[in-house]
Amino acid sequence: MKLSKITIEATISKDIQTTWEKYTQPEHITQWNFASDDWCCPSAQNDLKVGGTYVARMEAKDGSFGFDFKVTYTEVIPLQKLHYVMEDGRNAEITFTAQQGNTVVIIEFDPETENPVEMQQQGWQAILTNFKKHVELATT
Repeated sequence: MKLSKITIEATISKDIQTTWEKYTQPEHITQWNFASDDWCCPSAQNDLKVGGTYVARMEAKDGSFGFDFKVTYTEVIPLQKLHYVMEDGRNAEITFTAQQGNTVVIIEFDPETENPVEMQQQGWQAILTNFKKHVELATT
């Protein structure tokens, strides 16, 4: 049985250009791409083009666990949309919409089958919330 896609979103109190840059530039990705304070993202690479890959290293700060989150882009529309396929074949789409000086970021993704849907939704939402904080607190 195929599970329904999960959708998460956040409204970022910054313009779309700033939001896009903070979402796609590796030096920023490493500052927000984790679900809780006991995790980190020590490295990220992002070849932002169709057929390009994104790889983010996700690790528990205590060194007990880590993995590479790797995807291949199938659609890249600057300042608007990213679509990618994860290594296990699942899809995700991220849209960026300017709205009265803010940016609405919506992520829709296929859930995996090993963890409860609610846990996946909460984890991805926590990462998006970290992203929102990072963008809104950034001075440049």
